[in-house]
Amino acid sequence: MITVEALTRRYGGFTAVDNVSFTAQPGRVTGFLGPNGAGKSTTMRVMVGLTAPTSGAATINGERFADLPNPGLEVGVLLDASAQHAGRTGREILTIAADTMGLPRRRVEEMLDLVSLTPTEAKRRVRNYSLGMRQRLGIGTALLGDPKVLILDEPANGLDPAGIRWMRDLLTNFASQGGTVLLSSHLLHEIEVIADDLVVIGNGTIVASGSKEELLAAAGTLARSTSPRDLMHALEQAEIPSTLAGDGSLRTDADPARVGAVALSAGIALTELRSAEGAGLEDMFLSLTADTQREGVAA
Repeated sequence: MITVEALTRRYGGFTAVDNVSFTAQPGRVTGFLGPNGAGKSTTMRVMVGLTAPTSGAATINGERFADLPNPGLEVGVLLDASAQHAGRTGREILTIAADTMGLPRRRVEEMLDLVSLTPTEAKRRVRNYSLGMRQRLGIGTALLGDPKVLILDEPANGLDPAGIRWMRDLLTNFASQGGTVLLSSHLLHEIEVIADDLVVIGNGTIVASGSKEELLAAAGTLARSTSPRDLMHALEQAEIPSTLAGDGSLRTDADPARVGAVALSAGIALTELRSAEGAGLEDMFLSLTADTQREGVAA
């Protein structure tokens, strides 16, 4: 289990993570989502002891990462596949990791086979690896110590469709055997397919968390018009709170009939009006993080 409690990290006058709390449960895949700069990477770096929190804590099965006697046996980590030593071969990287953890050398061969790196590829220096091969090597290194917890940041980067399907099956099987998976990715479709739970962060704070089914079912009403800001203003005048997403859609908890009546009264033409339930993770994500999206929508 991963537990994050009241976690805050400040850099001078900038607060990257602000009082963040959530858990990633055993036997489940938790998707960790947010726009660029929302605080995902900082939170994950605190989890694995690379960044010290200003306050609060992140623990792995009740222990801080820094206090684990042999961390690789407890938690597998992949934060940046490009950070591997470019001058070593894939086999050397796994062998050094195995020796550091006190593992038998046969684990190296098992991991090479698991992540489908051929004997020829294992002899290549990492500088000559594609990004997809580096991702496979990174996943193999994370799994080397047979941990019960995985923390992975964008593990599908560089993988082809077959590789993404392989990774999806790997992580699903890991969780089905009681493992805890925390997965950050910008590939929302993949998160929607694989995740059991979702944690959404924006501007350093948690904006939503819960099971995937609960969050998608509570999506409310989705509306689009040629004048989204005018529609948002009209809803505000009718005391109906709404959120404008980066793609120009509005989401509100009011039912579609009421939103349609407000639009008609204001003379605003709607191009789409429907219950947002089942709209999908992308719509929900854009709505929840509308205030933190880099790309805005003109009125």
